[in-house]
Amino acid sequence: MRDAPAATLDLEAGPREGEFYVNMGPQHPSTHGVLRLMLRMDGEVIREVIPHIGYLHRNHEKIAESRPYPQYIMFSDRLDYLASMNMNLGYCVAVERLCGIEVPERADFLRVIMAEFNRFASHLVWFGTYGLDIGAWTPMLFAFRERERIVDLFEAVCGARLTYSYMRIGGVAEDLPSGWIAKARETVAYLWPKLDEYDALLGHNVIFEKRTQGIGGLSPDQAIALGVTGPVLRSTGVRWDLRRDEPYSVYHRLDFEIPVGTTGDCHDRYLVRLAEMRQSLRIIEQALDMLPEGPIVAKVPKVLKPPKDAEVYVRTESPRGEYGVYLVSDGSANPHRLKIRAPSFSNLLCVAPTSIGLKIADLVAIVGSVDIVMGEVDR
Repeated sequence: MRDAPAATLDLEAGPREGEFYVNMGPQHPSTHGVLRLMLRMDGEVIREVIPHIGYLHRNHEKIAESRPYPQYIMFSDRLDYLASMNMNLGYCVAVERLCGIEVPERADFLRVIMAEFNRFASHLVWFGTYGLDIGAWTPMLFAFRERERIVDLFEAVCGARLTYSYMRIGGVAEDLPSGWIAKARETVAYLWPKLDEYDALLGHNVIFEKRTQGIGGLSPDQAIALGVTGPVLRSTGVRWDLRRDEPYSVYHRLDFEIPVGTTGDCHDRYLVRLAEMRQSLRIIEQALDMLPEGPIVAKVPKVLKPPKDAEVYVRTESPRGEYGVYLVSDGSANPHRLKIRAPSFSNLLCVAPTSIGLKIADLVAIVGSVDIVMGEVDR
């Protein structure tokens, strides 16, 4: 057994004596078709992991420079396409701060409701696919059964089921249709007991526990040094959530907790996300109770031109962590520069150091526990 070297793989030199290279992905099911992991193996033991990205690159940030500010909203849907509402929200908040636009109170509450429903739906997809990665088929069926109810709510309010483009600079696109609030409350009441059912189904399954407990552990210092955020960071015990620590929208008016773990391993990441789903339901219930009447969008010029040489960096809490939007204005109707800080990109960095000395089956569990979406990694 050899210690993993600090240098990256030297493919031209070939493997060391007794070692060989393995390509895991991009076609491997657990890498979701667009991530390639180059592994240096010593028998069944992983000695080094090098992620290769770029299989889903779409030139998002340069596209933004050739379009007016409002037209990029539909492109933000395609970043983290499992949390399009959250992507819409982060971008719109950045433009609003760049231009000094004040969002109506009702629109802010609607944004929070949609963002938390989308956080829950995103975690459902993670729960289902993670079970599938580990070898359990039933969680996938359960998760998508519940997700359909949330997607039905989104379809009713914006007409779409995946890429919503619901947010607008200054507010939201449409008010709630008749009966929507009652259906939302019914959905929340339906979802509460399902979380206990999920935990009994997967979390307390002895095979799942053996596959995840003590695997892929991160310390708080390691996580911070790597730039890890979101549930992966909080699983290490760091109680950091932008909704509470740097509040935006109306999160400062809502009562919710920030779940944390203790060991930062795959099992703690599971526990943190499950607890976050409960907190999202709490937030939704409060926001529905506090939802005021009033306008849903501010008065915004048809041609939006922020002040020249203005710049802003806004970060919001997506289901995967810190989603940052850096905008620079040259005074025209198009952004001079857009830079996205994608949480999955940074979180992906923890896969390699936590996999050394483990087996490929453990690597599958680690990748699934990080919950990356390659749409935002590659952009």
